[in-house]
Amino acid sequence: MADIKSIVEEIKKLTIVEVSDLVKALEEEFGVSAAAPVAVAAAPAAGAAAGAAAEEEKSEFNVFLKDVGANKIAVIKVVREVTGLGLSEAKAIVDGAPKMVKEGVPAAQAKEVEAQFKAAGAVVELK
Repeated sequence: MADIKSIVEEIKKLTIVEVSDLVKALEEEFGVSAAAPVAVAAAPAAGAAAGAAAEEEKSEFNVFLKDVGANKIAVIKVVREVTGLGLSEAKAIVDGAPKMVKEGVPAAQAKEVEAQFKAAGAVVELK
């Protein structure tokens, strides 16, 4: 059996055109394709890209209050502003956290609501 290191050293001495010819000759001799591993590697990347595109297409979100934080009064004010609820209802949501605050919110509005909660010190999640 030939020494692999010596074969690699010989391949290093070849030009790009010669390496290309070598690959073609090996493909023909052994009935294989050097492109197959590239296609296999590209398939998961394509799947991940498709998953990311599907995630970006989501247009409505649910705003979920995970943690109130230290400034409970400020969070109650944000809940009232966002939902239009009265003081006692907003307080009940904040006291019951983790809890859903608003459902079916458009993407742009959901980002604004998330920013309001973060400014008040709360932790929210868009689902």
